[in-house]
Amino acid sequence: MDFDTGLEHKFARFGEALSVSEDAVIEGYASLFGEADQGGDVVQKGAYAASLKALEQGGRRVKMLWQHDPSQPIGVWDEAREDARGLWVKGRLLESTQKGREAAALIAAGAIDGLSIGYRTRKAGKNEKGHRLLTELELWEVSLVTFPMLPSARVAAKGVEPEAETALREIAAAFDGARLELARR
Repeated sequence: MDFDTGLEHKFARFGEALSVSEDAVIEGYASLFGEADQGGDVVQKGAYAASLKALEQGGRRVKMLWQHDPSQPIGVWDEAREDARGLWVKGRLLESTQKGREAAALIAAGAIDGLSIGYRTRKAGKNEKGHRLLTELELWEVSLVTFPMLPSARVAAKGVEPEAETALREIAAAFDGARLELARR
C-alpha cells in the first residue's frame, strides 16, 4: 500500500553502533552525514538541528513507524540527536503491540536491518557531482524498513564477529560497485 503523505524518505542501514538489547531498546544511526545514498542525496551536518529543536520545544518526538506506515507505530524514539557522524536515535520497540513483537523478532533474526527517515526538505543545493545536498530537513519519523539505501552504514547483528562484519561490508561494497557500473551502461 502506498501512503502519500508528501514526505520524502531517506534510507540507511543501522550503523555499526546499533544495538538491540534484550528489552527491545534500539540505538544507532538513522542517517549519516556527507555520504551519497543510492538516490544521489547527501545529508549535511546540521540538517536536523532546527527540526530537532522545534520538536523538543513543542514537547513532541520523532515517530517510530513500521515501513513508513503512519497507521503502524511500533515504538518510541526516546532520543534523537545529531553528532559528528550523523543522526543518532535511541528508542524502544513496544512489544505490547503485535508489530513491535514482530519487529523485535525480525531484527534478532537479521531479516530487518534498515532504518529510513521520513522528512520534508527545507533547504537543499547541488554539488559539482550533481548530488543534492540536503542542508535543512524537517524530520517527521524514523522507520524500521526492509530495504535501506545508504550502503556504507551496516547493522551490527547479534553474535556477528568483527571479522564477519568487515566481510559483510566488503561484500556490500562489491555489490554497490557492480550496481553502479550497471546503472552507467
